[in-house]
Amino acid sequence: MYQYDEIDQRIVDERVAQFRDQTRRFLAGQISEDDFRPLRLQNGLYIQRHAPMLRVAIPYGVLASRQLRKLAHIARTYDRGTGHFSTRQNIQFNWPQLEQVPDILAELATVQMHAIQTSGNCVRNTTTDHFAGVAADELIDPRVYCELIRQWSTFHPEFAFLPRKFKIAVNGALEDRAATWVHDIGLHAVRADDGEIGFRVIVGGGLGRTPMIGTVVREFLPWRHLLTYLEAILRVYNRYGRRDNKHKARIKILVKAMTPERFQREVETEWEQLRDGPNTVVSEELARIEARMVRPRYESLPDGVPAELQRALREDRAFRRWHERNVHAHQTPGYASVVLSLKATGRAPGDATAEQMDAVAELADRYGFGEIRVSHEQNLILPDIRQADLPELHAQLKDLGFATPNIGLLTNIISCPGGDFCSLANARSIPVAQAIQERFDDLDRLYDIGELDLNISGCMNACGHHHVGNIGILGVDKHGSEFYQITIGGNQAPARLGRVIGPSLGREEVPDAIEALIRVYLDVRQHAEERFVDVVERLGIEPFREQVYAQPEAEALYA
Repeated sequence: MYQYDEIDQRIVDERVAQFRDQTRRFLAGQISEDDFRPLRLQNGLYIQRHAPMLRVAIPYGVLASRQLRKLAHIARTYDRGTGHFSTRQNIQFNWPQLEQVPDILAELATVQMHAIQTSGNCVRNTTTDHFAGVAADELIDPRVYCELIRQWSTFHPEFAFLPRKFKIAVNGALEDRAATWVHDIGLHAVRADDGEIGFRVIVGGGLGRTPMIGTVVREFLPWRHLLTYLEAILRVYNRYGRRDNKHKARIKILVKAMTPERFQREVETEWEQLRDGPNTVVSEELARIEARMVRPRYESLPDGVPAELQRALREDRAFRRWHERNVHAHQTPGYASVVLSLKATGRAPGDATAEQMDAVAELADRYGFGEIRVSHEQNLILPDIRQADLPELHAQLKDLGFATPNIGLLTNIISCPGGDFCSLANARSIPVAQAIQERFDDLDRLYDIGELDLNISGCMNACGHHHVGNIGILGVDKHGSEFYQITIGGNQAPARLGRVIGPSLGREEVPDAIEALIRVYLDVRQHAEERFVDVVERLGIEPFREQVYAQPEAEALYA
């Protein structure tokens, strides 16, 4: 992971001092609420339903054990003992006191962390594959490029007040685990026939009120032109993006209004003025960043499955299931990456207590190289575990409640905090997620259902990415009451948007509706390997709609 240099540290320290003074003046009545709002947002501070919410940046989802311990300390000291890991590889604290936020930022700065540009109409935290650098299917390690983008975009004077927030995702592997098609800009690493590395550039994706899949504006962009091309895109957006209506201000709306063809021409014209200019990336700059990346010193381990692992796989059914779902292939022989499920039944998806965070940091030091990842699916990952240590690690994770073998299955639910915390939410998300987890808590049944992504958002902002869930649930407000709209057929990669199956349902009806969807799927799938999303693609939504609304409760409601 990247280690700050003197300039990085000074920037963060100075920002803490600035915000401390701004907060002091606001509390003293010397700055108005309207004037303070952009200042707090630039430091990741929201005012939510019950209290301020502080969103802390975890650049491209990489944490050191000392940083996770600091987050545990902040949760314990300044919050109510819990942090929430989000779909953008950040962590949110839902109960800080406003007057203590500068102290929290000062604590973060001691471990090279901050909350800069986690909010506001600027370039947000760049995200990537949570297995970056260790994935077996990786073309390049995208983290160097993510760091390059982070340094270029932080405090960029021209892009500090964009028409709306702006999100970039980078994928360096064959499989897109970064949801690049639903970001403002998505970058896919590609290799030309001559071996040169470049990027396929996707623009105008996004979810929220108007979900859209992005458009490819360049099939191959040489790596040295990455920043100048990003700058060209942002210049066009800054010039033409709407500022009169925040619901129509995202770049996806601009691309659609202009048409992708015209938008591409505008970007190319702008780029002609920028290419080969001062922001052209040189190999020395990549080398500078690479030199500050701390890399694991892997042991030279023998190929093949260690005896300890063979024995556990043979004799322990619970371990075998966990290994199947939560352990991922590593590019270095003898190692594996382990997903720690934050989706145990009865817990809020994505939440971890201070005690759990401390324990994970300890496990990262004991079994790995002191590194933790935060996944797009709101789980934690230990990226570098010796295969021989997996049985022992599994036992430790069971005690922590992190060994639920449900990665890629229905109960691995992505969920925003919803109406329990968020002032924008129309409905609560966490109780719905917990009710579905309880309904499908039987592992034998869960494994029979197979791979299925279920995502929940409490409002149209789609922080739970419900549009790309195989099953998506959206909280809506109907005459002051909470209802839930269900979509099916969404997918992250290849990217597809789900389709609404019918009228929204009451909260108590949602688990029955999910049960009905699963029943149809199990009845009509052609074989056990045909996934839910593939059946929807093959048959459409009608068989599922009929079953959901044929239930007695639904018949009475919609008669």
